[in-house]
Amino acid sequence: MSEEKEESGFSAIKKAVVGAITTGIAAGGAWLAGLFGGGGEEQVATPANTPAPAPVVVNVQQSQENTQKQQNNSAPMVIKERVIEKPAAQPAPASKPVKEEEDPW
Repeated sequence: MSEEKEESGFSAIKKAVVGAITTGIAAGGAWLAGLFGGGGEEQVATPANTPAPAPVVVNVQQSQENTQKQQNNSAPMVIKERVIEKPAAQPAPASKPVKEEEDPW
């Protein structure tokens, strides 16, 4: 159903030449832009006697102990839970619209 066309040898060579010329033009444009645009690498001279920034001191205290406060109560603690179910609130009955005899013009 689909018609696939095989490329001839000339077509493949033509595409390769066009690709190489396009790459050369792009590279030449980038080189010229760097040449005239001042894109050269300029090294900024830094004085050798520049003091280093002050070191940052962080006080970290690490403790590997896990301690729990013990309560010495003589009676054991009993936890009681209650569930109180309340019926859902009933919506108020909707008021009936008042029918008027005449159209309000």
